[in-house]
Amino acid sequence: MNKKSLILKISVEVVLAAALLLTIIFYDGIYGADSVFAPSLARGVVLNTVVRLVPALITTACAVIVSFFVVQFSAFLTKVLLAHVSNKAKTVLTLVRSLVKWLLAIAVIIISLQAFGVDMPTLLAGLGILALTIGLGAQQIVSDVIAGFFIVFESEFRVGDIVTIEGWRGTVSDIGVRVTKITDASGNVKIINNSDIKSVVNLTAELSVAFLTVSIDYEEDLQKVELVLRDNLAKIKEHIPAILDGPYYKGVTALGSSSVDLLFVATCKETDIFQVKRDINREIFLLFNAHHITIPFNQITVSERSVKPATPAPYKKVTVPETKTGKEAKEFLDEQSELSKEYDQENK
Repeated sequence: MNKKSLILKISVEVVLAAALLLTIIFYDGIYGADSVFAPSLARGVVLNTVVRLVPALITTACAVIVSFFVVQFSAFLTKVLLAHVSNKAKTVLTLVRSLVKWLLAIAVIIISLQAFGVDMPTLLAGLGILALTIGLGAQQIVSDVIAGFFIVFESEFRVGDIVTIEGWRGTVSDIGVRVTKITDASGNVKIINNSDIKSVVNLTAELSVAFLTVSIDYEEDLQKVELVLRDNLAKIKEHIPAILDGPYYKGVTALGSSSVDLLFVATCKETDIFQVKRDINREIFLLFNAHHITIPFNQITVSERSVKPATPAPYKKVTVPETKTGKEAKEFLDEQSELSKEYDQENK
């Protein structure tokens, strides 16, 4: 959260707390026998009705404010506890937090209805009959509506988030009562019934990691290439502002049919991930060109033997002396591996 958003959030919380405190201080003046909102003090039927509703509106507002602070506190408490408990306990905490939110929502609705003078037993009986009637004739619609409320209330994803639902990747453009709309990069819109959304991958919830592979020729000196990367990775980040962390060199990810494949990682926003990959590829290509490092293309080598190969010489152990270049390259690789260990693909 940036500084401006934090200041706005704190300001809103201070205003809400002040409103709640004023309601407590002036409780008798609002709800007491000498209330300033007494119907007898107003003239006219319309004005009298409006004045009579003010205490109920204040009660509703107070219930919402209290539930807001309880949710905020439970979120803070959950965040603190999640860092010190097991995965099983994390699941329980998340479930309890969700249950608290739903109980608070139900409590706010009941308090508000009672404040406006609604007879709760009669209302609950009527809702039961209505739910039974609707459920028999429109089960799919009811399922979609209930699922839609769950999506909005649980905030698993929001409008503007990039998600993958049922294999479809796109930006959430609308979350309706019955359907959710996902727009892909080409502008195509997929409309999904809320009750059909079984699993969602929210790509915007956390920062994304861009993985990319760049190949070099087998004839290149790998250690010298690594030293070139060591001296220039920081410059690549300067040229690509969208990179939030990295890029890091992860080492040799594969020995291809005609190339040695090097793996790089960088952290960025999901909205920037494809452009970041393109920009890193460009910067590494320019860097390798500047240092005459060959990026290979597919080649086929044909070997023709006219004589029977000689009997191979017996195996001899070869000792390769450690050079300064090799030592520096190994130190650079170890340093990059340590800095980027949280981005290891094998751990994803």
